[in-house]
Amino acid sequence: MMFSALEDSPQISAGRSAVGALGTAVRQEERPSSDQPGVCMAVLDSALTIRQANQDFFRHFASPAAASVDVLDAPPSDSSASPPDVCGRSFRDLVHPSVRQPLMRQFERLVMGRRDRFAAHVVALRPTGDAFTGSLTASAVSGDGPDPAAVLVLMRSGESTEDDAVVAPRKKLLSEIDARILEGIAAGLSTVPLASRLYLSRQGVEYHVTRLLRKLKVPNRAALVSRAYAMGVLTVGTWPPRVVDDFIK
Repeated sequence: MMFSALEDSPQISAGRSAVGALGTAVRQEERPSSDQPGVCMAVLDSALTIRQANQDFFRHFASPAAASVDVLDAPPSDSSASPPDVCGRSFRDLVHPSVRQPLMRQFERLVMGRRDRFAAHVVALRPTGDAFTGSLTASAVSGDGPDPAAVLVLMRSGESTEDDAVVAPRKKLLSEIDARILEGIAAGLSTVPLASRLYLSRQGVEYHVTRLLRKLKVPNRAALVSRAYAMGVLTVGTWPPRVVDDFIK
């Protein structure tokens, strides 16, 4: 797939001037090509809606029936094929809740013209709800006006699937009280302050802590917090610690 094929595609609303600038949006060595498998590439509009993507992106994020389409290749003029179902969705929906907030803050600065590019570790979600880790680079694409007309996203999934197995899919793991206790432990609170804050007895707190240790299969409180962050149960980039709402029953 040639990177220059973007210039002939009608699917970016920002127009040819924005698409033509994609060639300079990233460094030469970052441009994906047919000899660089596994590089997911997508073009987002200023609202972070997915407008175009390549086959590797669709393999990860589109439904199986749509994953073989590549709308970065210029389609025939008489083509009636619909773009895969991931097109038109917000990129925000493809990001694991644990990293969504800090990642969206970086995208916001990019769209507002406060920076030209950024790189970040990302935890993303497949259509099945399974999570996988990888690296992300986002670059602003200039248009006719002062603000970026589009955003080019490059993603590379991790080399190993071991880390992916740690990240939990979005499912209801914790009760409300367990979530509050986990947040307190992550903030450094001991049993007595936790009991006072949550109107529980010391024995009640210890009971819930023991349940959490068993549920996350860890031996102590320090490991509990570490594993909760590794699984994406605790939100990255926030203080005080907060359990992602998706994991609370």
